[in-house]
Amino acid sequence: MEQLSYFLAATVRMATPLLIAALGLSIAERAGMMNIGAEGIMLMGAFAGYAATRLLGSYWYGALIAMIVGVAFTAIFAVLAISCKTQQVVVGAAINMLGAGITSVLYRKMFYQVGNGISGMMVDSFPNVPIPLLSNIPVIGDMLFNHNVLVYIAFLLIGVFWFIIYHTSLGLKITACGEHPKAADSLGINVIRIRYLTTLASGALLGLAGAYLSIAQTNAFGEDMTGGKGFIAMAVVILGKWTPLGITGGSLLFGAANALQMSVQNLGVNVPNNIIMMIPYVATVVAVVAVSKKKVGAPSAQGVPYIKS
Repeated sequence: MEQLSYFLAATVRMATPLLIAALGLSIAERAGMMNIGAEGIMLMGAFAGYAATRLLGSYWYGALIAMIVGVAFTAIFAVLAISCKTQQVVVGAAINMLGAGITSVLYRKMFYQVGNGISGMMVDSFPNVPIPLLSNIPVIGDMLFNHNVLVYIAFLLIGVFWFIIYHTSLGLKITACGEHPKAADSLGINVIRIRYLTTLASGALLGLAGAYLSIAQTNAFGEDMTGGKGFIAMAVVILGKWTPLGITGGSLLFGAANALQMSVQNLGVNVPNNIIMMIPYVATVVAVVAVSKKKVGAPSAQGVPYIKS
């Protein structure tokens, strides 16, 4: 029972950064934007969250600065892809390289030689906030009601995004811009504005997802600590068919794969460590291949620059 409780709680914790990032990516992709620079933006968010927490002494400031940095770097992508009509895949790849390079240099310059050993590199991180009574329920309590604030925020975002997409005029406009931008424009919808809005919103969530890794899941920063989670978040969007509930299920699936990896390591199973570390990535490949055989319903104009005629 204890092992099951640990596994389920770990699944939710590991799913959270993927859920936050994938929700952000999905809203932008629904408007026709495809940002493969998610990995680099998450990495920048992770570093910014760590650096701000360390320098300002508050993980709330860290989360806020991470979101601002996420928006700033996504703005670079947005200007080049939306206004300059540059190929979105090319810009996204450049953002990934930029994020990896900048975070590595800044981390080494600002913090690598500072502090006393490992303990000197740590910062305060978001503590768990158990919900009274509910957190005491066997198994389910630890899984759902004994997490840090960012986990609760992530799952609240599911309802927020569901409501926006399916029950507001803004949701209809976003979908129209991704499916038929010229038709949307003819109806008076400002396609460029909607694409900027959704892309920058996705940047804020990507930054927050990165901050979760450094100041909620851990209390330190490591070079390339995202470890491909930005790409996995993109796979989650496809697996979830651009819907909030589908993305939630996809995030939990990959969260379970990561939790399984941790459980196998903790059990001391006689399996080479590299094979254990492959579990989440193998799950990603298998899931995407399985979904690719079906009609996944990607927005018709996804990744296509809009040129107003």
